[in-house]
Amino acid sequence: MTKDRHPKLTWERKEDEAWAASVEVRLVLDHDAPAGLAADVLAEAHQLVHEEGRPALDLLGDPNAYAQSVADERIPEEHRARSDAHGLTPGERVSGSFVTLGIGGLLFCGFEWLRDGLWVGIGWPSFTITAAVVLGASLAAAALATRVAGRVRGAWYFAAAAAGAVCTGVGVTPFVPTGELFALPVPVLMLVCLAVIAAAVKFPDTTIDRWFTAAPRSGDDEAWFAHLDGLLRGRHAMPSAEARDHIREARHHLASTPGTEPAADVFGDVEVYALRLSEGPRRGQRLARRQFYGSCFLAVCLTILLIDNLTDSDTSPFWLAANTGALGATLWSLVGEWRRSTKRPTPTTADPGNSPSPGSPS
Repeated sequence: MTKDRHPKLTWERKEDEAWAASVEVRLVLDHDAPAGLAADVLAEAHQLVHEEGRPALDLLGDPNAYAQSVADERIPEEHRARSDAHGLTPGERVSGSFVTLGIGGLLFCGFEWLRDGLWVGIGWPSFTITAAVVLGASLAAAALATRVAGRVRGAWYFAAAAAGAVCTGVGVTPFVPTGELFALPVPVLMLVCLAVIAAAVKFPDTTIDRWFTAAPRSGDDEAWFAHLDGLLRGRHAMPSAEARDHIREARHHLASTPGTEPAADVFGDVEVYALRLSEGPRRGQRLARRQFYGSCFLAVCLTILLIDNLTDSDTSPFWLAANTGALGATLWSLVGEWRRSTKRPTPTTADPGNSPSPGSPS
């Protein structure tokens, strides 16, 4: 239907085409834009650029900022409130994690095929370490989903369990019986990885959302404030001190409100209210800081793996090259994330810096 309304756009400049592609990607990936919105926005931008005769970058500004302004103005708050700073819901976090796990398994099988041939031997050591990695990845996916759902304490529990599963698997592997139990063709293992990817894509994200998201009980102000605190810190990457300030201000406003109305009636839906509190010029800075912490952890893991590969005389050059490239890319991204996380935010028209007042209507 969208294609009927908007035929394929032909941009007069290559840089305008790149600008449009960037806006579309940001709307879909970062803001979970409803179907058809990106096509509508780009059609309007295309017409404006054609009429003015100026490059899209000069006329409409940075594509990331433009996508953000479009999301703020044209995506309903109820829709945006369900997602984290990356535009992902708990269910999308889980499905994305298992897609990543399946792709990683495909790459691993491909390297093994190139290194050792068509058949791969399965023994207790390989089975143990594989089970530990799969269990750890599943628990890590649950940790990400729980954090996006606003259950920060539960996210830490899942993260600790994930680390424990991997460490236990690595620690136990040297003590399990050695030897080959059976052999399998690598394509069979690759089909298993493809099945994991297909299942992750096909399984409804909304079902997973319901597993991880629990609405506060009606009339329970303490549960409402606890959920608000979890959403601010987990879903919207807000520092604990800043989140506590917002909670304290909201509590004070509720206490000074005449009558005995519950928090949900005074402030509205907790997810929408958390979104309003999180918006402002510091939103990008908070996101960059969280990305920086995650990249630091990944860089440490890749460094340990690289040291292990360099000290192992039997290391495959494929794994060594992949490890080195991944570490280099991570370190490069660290630099950009550090700069964004320490850059002084500048309020813009599309991204106002003022938080809503505690009693702002929903």
